[in-house]
Amino acid sequence: MRILFLNKAPKDSAHYNVTGIEKLLNSYASPGTKIEIGFPDNFAGSQVEEQLGNQQMLNGLDHMMDVPSLIRKIIWAEANGYDAVIQSNTFDPGVDGGRLVVKIPVIGPLRTTIHAAAILADRIGITVPLRSHIPYTWRLLRQIGMDHMVTDIRTIHVYGPDLDKRRAEITDKSIALIKDLVRDTGAEAVIPLGGAIIPYVVDPKDLEAGAGVPVFNTKAVSIRFAEACVAHGMRQSPFTYPRADLKPQDFVDEV
Repeated sequence: MRILFLNKAPKDSAHYNVTGIEKLLNSYASPGTKIEIGFPDNFAGSQVEEQLGNQQMLNGLDHMMDVPSLIRKIIWAEANGYDAVIQSNTFDPGVDGGRLVVKIPVIGPLRTTIHAAAILADRIGITVPLRSHIPYTWRLLRQIGMDHMVTDIRTIHVYGPDLDKRRAEITDKSIALIKDLVRDTGAEAVIPLGGAIIPYVVDPKDLEAGAGVPVFNTKAVSIRFAEACVAHGMRQSPFTYPRADLKPQDFVDEV
């Protein structure tokens, strides 16, 4: 089984060790599954993410700009024999668009993990890297009808380069924030969004041990669900995501 783990932005914007992260992702997979990190092609305006990040103002705009390039890469993945695509970003950019153009499962970590958590807990807390993520996350939750399960969304106020050097700081801040969510809002489980931080820098297991509450690993949950979809022939419903008869060239041709 081959699964494409699709980065949200072009390769030049990846501020992590691709080989190391690919090894981590494969550690979450079952024997016989190969997880491969992929990137969309570059596009006009792709540097908006850098501008938003530098201003600590990641508000979802960059995700909206990524979508056409992500859709083209998802089409490429199906044509090149991948069994499923997982969007690496925990805010699910391009997932709905991808489902409208391919038959293979297209999986988003937010939607997948919030439903997994809802099976195991009634009240879910969410953490995000920046304050600007909070209203964006609430909108996404309303769109998928899961906002009623969430007690609150709170920020660890961490983003930027050299995150590996801040592992201890991120761990301490996250544990304190998770404890606050449990104490203040009655959260019974927590989902940390912002995969470049958790789990790429900090292991959710360490947060769970420190806070004493289940903490979900968005990457691991997404990989295991994608495997289940492939193994059992599950895919997005054509009634929910009706597909037109389109060719790859249609996504690059201009009017």
